Amino acid sequence: MTTAGIASARATPRVAGAAAQLRGRDLRLALVAVVYTVLQLVLVSPGHPLAWDESIYFSQVDPRSPAAFFSAPRSRGVTLLGAPVALFTSDPTAIRVFLAVLSGLALFASFAVWRRLIGGGTTALAALLFATLWVSLDYGPELMPNLWVAFAAVAATGLFLRTVREGPDARLLLGIGFAVGWATLVRANDGVYLALPLLVAAAAVRSWRRPAVAAAITGGLAAGLVEWVIEAYVRFGGVLERLSDAAGVEGGMGVSWNLGHVLRSANGPVLCRPCTTGEGPAWADLWAVAIPVLAAVALVVAARLGRRPLATAALPAVCALSLSASYLFMINYSAPRFFLPAFALLSLPIAALLTRGLRAARNAPTPARIAACVLVGGLLLANMAEQQVVLRHQVDAAVRDNGQYRALGLALNRIGIKPPCLVAGETQPVAYNARCASSISSDVHTDASAASGPAVIRAAEHENVAILVGPGGSAPDYAPGWRRVALHGSPLVKGWSAYVPPTR
Repeated sequence: MTTAGIASARATPRVAGAAAQLRGRDLRLALVAVVYTVLQLVLVSPGHPLAWDESIYFSQVDPRSPAAFFSAPRSRGVTLLGAPVALFTSDPTAIRVFLAVLSGLALFASFAVWRRLIGGGTTALAALLFATLWVSLDYGPELMPNLWVAFAAVAATGLFLRTVREGPDARLLLGIGFAVGWATLVRANDGVYLALPLLVAAAAVRSWRRPAVAAAITGGLAAGLVEWVIEAYVRFGGVLERLSDAAGVEGGMGVSWNLGHVLRSANGPVLCRPCTTGEGPAWADLWAVAIPVLAAVALVVAARLGRRPLATAALPAVCALSLSASYLFMINYSAPRFFLPAFALLSLPIAALLTRGLRAARNAPTPARIAACVLVGGLLLANMAEQQVVLRHQVDAAVRDNGQYRALGLALNRIGIKPPCLVAGETQPVAYNARCASSISSDVHTDASAASGPAVIRAAEHENVAILVGPGGSAPDYAPGWRRVALHGSPLVKGWSAYVPPTR
């Protein structure tokens, strides 16, 4: 045998072994994660400017722009997501691409925890159900907290179940602590609502009573709350004072039947406040009703199959209810993103229900088996198609609104409003795009209207100041004699003006 032949013969087993190993891996979840990222980059217009809340979060870490006022309900964790990009650029395209890739990786990592609990195929289907919702795609490349709470909740519940079944493994315990801590750091109240049912489950179910698990949950919650508590005392005067201020920002917290607003806004608007009407026909909201209904059916089926299937269905459902409770019963407005954690968690029992149904259909006669596959597949495809229509509508609206913020900021730059500068009025995203401060003071107890009088006049003594007004608007009473300057440069700023001091 020639030297080449000997080398080829030696290499053949290695190649065959590598191929067998590759075939042995379950790549379905990885494929879903890739599809999720690609759909974001293709469908969610990665270059459109930052939205209102995003500009507030990103300004905290962007060295090129003054930090915007950070109100009591917000948590700092989400700003960390933008920090790596802020080190190099403020380009919206870079932010969108970075977050799209990061959210795809997070989808894979969080759902991968469940493969040993419900199987690779069911896990991949659950991830696909969640990843193809319009709200999941829309917020993938956005700097907002709710999606990241969703990933943390999926990981935390899966790690909890694996730990109580497999025994307290150090890696699993660290994972639980990290997942709960991350959810809390990103959105403090949601972190608490995630930790509570996990702690109750660890105490109520005899076979789950493991001190190490409870310690991991408690430790993660405490670590996630450290920054929030410190800021509460430094800026707000204490924890109770911050909670009180947060309730005021939310319009008051109390018992409120908010289910109608939730259903009305399932397909938008992205913030239904006041929630008087939704977008699209009522039948288009059926997907939001179908999710809890299917989850309830999944619980009934799982209960008949035994304790383990019931546990893998019930724990995500209970955590989903806990994470949704405040948005369903304590506020009087809604936003679809509030329920991203619930949608992610409920996708797990729903996927298990669907795969069990398809497996049961294997033993049915061929016509019934084909009918079952066609029915399930048709419903899934129809839902995905409808979700893409809603997504397109919401993306178009975001591109229009966020593009106007950008256009107004550039128009202010053209008339000489450049750093150091201040833009008065409730104009945070416009001010951010102009690289100016907004009129909202850094003082925690000062809102836009209180800061827009004497503070604006004082600022005009040493920096560029403009009062932005929309079509038909006029200068406020505190600025008599200020010059009106029409803004130009884009159709999006038509009719808008800025009032500047007479000396400019």
